[in-house]
Formats: sequence, structure tokens, C-alpha cells
Amino acid sequence: MTGTAQEQPEPGRADVPSVALTTIGREWGRIGCVGFGGPPAHIALLRQLCVERRGWISAGEFEDGIAATNLLPGPASTQLAIYTAWRLRGVAGAVVGGVCFIVPGLVLILALAALFLAEATPLWVRGAAAGAGSAVAAVAVHAAWGLVPGSWKRVGTARAARARWVGYALAGGVAAATVGPWLVLLLIAAGLLEVAVRADPGDARARTWPVPLAVAAPAAGGLLSLAWVAFKVGALSYGGGFVIIPLMQADAVNHYHWMTAAQFLNAVALGQITPGPVVQTVAVVGYAAAGVGGGLLAALVAFTPSFLFVLLGGRHFDRLRADRHVQAFLTGAGPAVVGAIAGSAIPLALALTHAWQYAVLAAAGLWLLVLRRGVVSALLAAGVLGVLLAFAGLPVG
Repeated sequence: MTGTAQEQPEPGRADVPSVALTTIGREWGRIGCVGFGGPPAHIALLRQLCVERRGWISAGEFEDGIAATNLLPGPASTQLAIYTAWRLRGVAGAVVGGVCFIVPGLVLILALAALFLAEATPLWVRGAAAGAGSAVAAVAVHAAWGLVPGSWKRVGTARAARARWVGYALAGGVAAATVGPWLVLLLIAAGLLEVAVRADPGDARARTWPVPLAVAAPAAGGLLSLAWVAFKVGALSYGGGFVIIPLMQADAVNHYHWMTAAQFLNAVALGQITPGPVVQTVAVVGYAAAGVGGGLLAALVAFTPSFLFVLLGGRHFDRLRADRHVQAFLTGAGPAVVGAIAGSAIPLALALTHAWQYAVLAAAGLWLLVLRRGVVSALLAAGVLGVLLAFAGLPVG
């Protein structure tokens, strides 16, 4: 039912009001339309709605939701949107809220993909793409730098723990710059190594290790390979956001040749300047591989794990947060993610083809890292500059 009639709360949802599905659809859809700026903007909008304006969820519960969803692989802000809707109306709320949060950005990014990846594009489009793509490497470094304080604080003050943090970060950076689709193995290995280091020798559970699933992409191309790349993005990428870049780049550009390096830069830029989750970038890769159907398939596969994590595990989030083995895993995987995001800037920068693009990259780095301005404004300004330079006669192809 879609009214305000009360229902039996699910475990983990006690004392939470039952909110109409139409209300959830409207409010979560609004955030999906205006959520420019990535996860920080999404979290702020969700907090404003659920805690400050409507009082549906307490401030403490909301912060717990942020912490719990950050323990999961995949896009954390999307999972938070699904989780808060689940808190208000159970499974139906999670599905409606999650879909309404994702769809506006998905529609927009597929429309832009059709424009920017077309075979014959107007000069201004090619200029905008070349300009915005020039700034992407700086955006990656900015994203990594923003994660450093929280990750560094998590390891504590012990000298050995901090030394391991540096080692994990360096390993993640090297892996992102060199081995691309195998990066997920490094993230898992860093997490498991930290669990082993921090394990209590008397804890029998710490000596029983799960064997990670193989993560090599299928040899065959086509939709199966596209689905596998999208699955890695949605289910195996700890840290969400920019950590998907090195996971996708080697597959999309070098292995399957779905798109050129320049087109991949455009995909990353589009994922940043459109509202909704940054993981929407995978839809552009899907569009390049198999048109609109490929884009929809990639989005479906990439976002399905987020729904499943919340629907099947939402009631266990408190216990998950308290598990010291989970905390230890993230203490190891976290710095590897930071390094991987920073390391992704190397192949992104090497994909630039014109001298003027490096000047734009330097300006974007100054804007983001020194002046500490926003990502969306950096990409839009770089795109506008690219258009002006294209009309001035500089090469943009």
C-alpha cells in the first residue's frame, strides 16, 4: 500500500515512521535530480531531508547509516540512499527510493553519452569533451586527497600501523597505474593482510580464511564481459567513487576496445558533472560497448549489489560495524583504495593528446588542490575553455 497506514516494522526499523511510497519516490527523485557534486552532496541532501527537515531519522541513526554503508563495497552514497528509504518503508521503500535516486542521473548521462560518443560530433562538443577530459586526472588526485585524513586516522598512532598504511597506499597506486582490472585482488589482499596482522592468536575464526573469487574478466567479449566489468564496479570496488576508474579503464580501453582513451576521459567527466552517483560512469562504458541497451545493462548490474546489500543485510549493519575483523579489513583496504585513486591519475593524464590539455590539467589541479574549489565547477570551466580553444583553432580531435 502507498498510504500512511502503519505496518509492522522490520527488524532494525523499530520506532521508525511508515512513510508513503509516493513521498519517498518524490523526495529521493528530487535528490537524484539536484545531487551534483558526488557523495558529499548526496549525504548532505539526505541528512537535510531525513534528519533536519522531516525528522524521520535521528542524527545518531543517520551517522550510523553512513558508517555502515561505508563498510560495504560499491557506491556508498547510493547505498545510503537505499538504506534510509529502507528504514522508512522496508523493502518497498528501498526499491522505490533507490530507483528514483539513480534514474534521473542515468537518463541524463546516457543522453550525454549519445552526444559525446557520436561518430560525427559538432566542434563545440569535441572541444568541451577535450577540455573537461583534461581535468579528470586532477579530479582523481583531489578525490584521493580528500580520503587521506579519515583513512590515516583509522590506523591509529602506532608506528608499524602507519608504515603499513603507507605500504598499502603505495601498492594501490602502483596497481592502479599498471595492472588495472586486477586491482581488486590487491585491495582484498591488503585487507586480509591487515586482518592477519591484527588478529588475536587465540581467535580460531581469525585463522580460517575465505578464498576470494577469481576476478579475471571473461575471455569472451560482448554482453557477458560488459556485465562482468559492471559487476566488479558494483560489488568488488571498496571505496566506491573514483576507485572504479582503474577497474574499468584497462577493460574498456585496452582489453575490449569499447572506447578510446579520450572517450574514457569523457565518460569519467560525465560521471562527475551529472547528478546522482558517480558510478553512473559505468553506463557510458556500457553505451560505448553496446548502445543504450548496454548502458542500461551496465547500470543494472552495477547497482543491483547495492540493493541486495541493504535488503539482505540492513538489519545486521550494527553487528557488522562492531566486528573487529571487518574493521581490520577496511583499515588495510582503505589506504590501498586511496593509493589506487591517486594512481589512476597517471594513465588518465597519459591519455591526453594535446599540449594545451596539460595546461588545463595544471589549472584544474591549482583550482582543486590549492584553491580548494569544487569538482563540478572545475570540470565545467575546463569544458568551456575547451570550447573556446577549439573555436580558436587548436586541435581537439
